[in-house]
Amino acid sequence: MQSNTHTSSATAQVTRTTELPFTLQELKAAIPAYCFEPSVGKSLAYFFLDIGIIAGLYAIAHALNSWLFFPLFWVAQGTMFWALFVVGHDCGHGSFSKLKWLNNLVGHLAHTPILVPFHGWRISHRTHHANTGNLDTDESWYPVSEAKYEQMPWYEKLFRFYLPLLAYPIYLFRRSPGRQGGSHFDPKSPLFRPSEKWDVLTSSALLVLMVGFLGYLTFQFGWVFLVKYYLAPYIVFVMWLDLVTFLHHTEADIPWYRGDDWYFLKGALSTIDRDYGFLNSIHHDIGTHVAHHIFLNMPHYHLKTATEAIKPILGDYYRKSEVSIWKGFTRSYWACQFVPNQGGKVYYQSAKRLS
Repeated sequence: MQSNTHTSSATAQVTRTTELPFTLQELKAAIPAYCFEPSVGKSLAYFFLDIGIIAGLYAIAHALNSWLFFPLFWVAQGTMFWALFVVGHDCGHGSFSKLKWLNNLVGHLAHTPILVPFHGWRISHRTHHANTGNLDTDESWYPVSEAKYEQMPWYEKLFRFYLPLLAYPIYLFRRSPGRQGGSHFDPKSPLFRPSEKWDVLTSSALLVLMVGFLGYLTFQFGWVFLVKYYLAPYIVFVMWLDLVTFLHHTEADIPWYRGDDWYFLKGALSTIDRDYGFLNSIHHDIGTHVAHHIFLNMPHYHLKTATEAIKPILGDYYRKSEVSIWKGFTRSYWACQFVPNQGGKVYYQSAKRLS
């Protein structure tokens, strides 16, 4: 594993990498075969459990109708929106079931109510997994170069570096800095292949219907109703989504690669596991992220078993943060802004050294 100590000199952080001392096949052979087999019954149970809890929280909030309760409701419901997103996330990877139609159906049922275009997100997320750790082609929470950072307009820096927990809705419409622009709702976006046109249009149309439904509720019951029962939990959900994805891909000792220094397995290891405490089971063990990036078609309920199986092989190449979530976020928030302009293997640097 690379040293956790990095100097401020770009030349000291740029090194040529070597091949890993293990292969993807060796890692897969260490994992029990059942870990790669999704169970429709178990996957549906998680989906209906999340839906049931969400419905129960709505029933309690409506019955109490108290401003003393609503802040607690917003946090709890927003967290459950995030849990529902993770179920749709399995659908997007095809790890919910081996039935494509069921993955698409449940994926839309999970994602459309929380304003995520299932197919648009699924396709861009596929790009992220196929290119994790690649500075040139990764799609999610990749670092920008120092030169790009210095050229970024203030509003991009605002949402990317200073308000990162509110960035996701903007990303859906505009994509990330340094990539050719593209909307997750437009089938002509550079994100998509021509053959994916109808998938993108289907998800976008369903999202329009959902927005229309929210508009109808607002017309019938007013803006306060919408804020109390939907917008506030939605904001909490967005913060969870941005926080978790940020934490899994933003750490000072995680390497990033350019050009020939990158290949899939090496890039897949450019992530880190996190412990969310009692929330681990609520949001379906999404913190077991290293195994997920190596074997993206593995159901979430087998990731912990797979992680324990491959840790002896990975050795120091396995990363798990031992600090709290909020300490980890704060540390990366201040330390990780950009990477050196040159080099095959680079690490995050802080903008503080520019001041």
